Amino acid sequence: MFTINSKDGKARTGVIKTRHGSFETPVFIPVATAATVKALSNKDLLDCGASVLLANTYHLHLRPGEELIKRLGGLHKFMGWDKPLVTDSGGFQVFSLGFGMEHNVGKVADNYFINEKKSITNNSLKKSKALKNNKNTAQKWAHVDDFGVLFRNPLSGEKVKLTPKSSMEIQSKLGADVIFAFDECTSPLSDKKYTSIALERTHKWAKESLKYHDKKQALFGIVQGGAYKDLRVKSAKLISKLGFPGYGIGGSLGKSKEDMHKILDWVVPLLPENKPRHLLGIGAVEDLFNSVERGIDMFDCVGPTRWARRGHLYIPPSSGGNIKNKFRINIQNTKFKEDKKPIDKECDCYVCKNHSRAYLRHLYIASELSYFHLASVHNVRFILGLMEKIRDSINKGKFRKLKKEWIN
Repeated sequence: MFTINSKDGKARTGVIKTRHGSFETPVFIPVATAATVKALSNKDLLDCGASVLLANTYHLHLRPGEELIKRLGGLHKFMGWDKPLVTDSGGFQVFSLGFGMEHNVGKVADNYFINEKKSITNNSLKKSKALKNNKNTAQKWAHVDDFGVLFRNPLSGEKVKLTPKSSMEIQSKLGADVIFAFDECTSPLSDKKYTSIALERTHKWAKESLKYHDKKQALFGIVQGGAYKDLRVKSAKLISKLGFPGYGIGGSLGKSKEDMHKILDWVVPLLPENKPRHLLGIGAVEDLFNSVERGIDMFDCVGPTRWARRGHLYIPPSSGGNIKNKFRINIQNTKFKEDKKPIDKECDCYVCKNHSRAYLRHLYIASELSYFHLASVHNVRFILGLMEKIRDSINKGKFRKLKKEWIN
């Protein structure tokens, strides 16, 4: 399934073969949550260089339902996508509709901290006190027990139960090439006691997922344990022994990017060298470089299209992109009103070849639907093009040089 082609330090290139073709790694996987990448057609994705997509098990289960998709020939035919597909297990929604909603926080809780010393803002301090007193800051839509997760369907209000077995059955009917074990994705604000309990569930569910999964699909196990070294090490060792063909690194990645780097440094060396490693839900430019450098092969994130819809367009260092501005411009800024330049003079996407920043700004300010399409085309092509550059640099032994050009 996975062949390593070249290495530059811990960074490596390879190829993953599936029933629906192959894709090169390191790879960024655009997220087709509801069987579509928002605002983009399959032709757009192919033109952007997409070789594999990731769809969402939980959302497709709710609508239109895996039974309908199976009757229509499976997810590949349903989407009209004949290249590899990945589905998650629904485990991220355990977090996003559970403690993520209650804690008002993402996988990396850096929004809770305002400087390098990680001083807590007054607002988040109040939230943390409320949590200690068991006072919810928001109503959760997901509740976990040892057998699975009970969700409140946001479309109907009905209760939906997901278990390792049902997650495997749903993913089998969807028919993706690569699937993930059902797990509990924990919050960066969960304490060690809770994270430890959740880890035991994840390990139990990993074994159940192995028992019930469709053997025609490649099932990846997921390493959890939050930002606690002993828990991450314990999880990496146990999950590695279960014989999965690939591994995801999921859950809380700490309270800063530095925490995330530490977690990768703990976990990656414990995972089998000859199997792919997927960092779940991460895709910022600096994260791609720093994670590839540590041996990560696969990424997925809704960031490119989500930021596009919010008016944020990616630019490289040659156009002023850096860590401080997150390699993005905000197109609604007045200074772009008469800017004749493309978003990125070096980009080979349709948008940069044909349209100016001034035009994109006009579309955004006027709320024209074409803006969402054009902006998403650029952002997806930018990230996929960056991954091409990263792969090329590794093959040539020049990854560190490329990283230095981008991340100073």
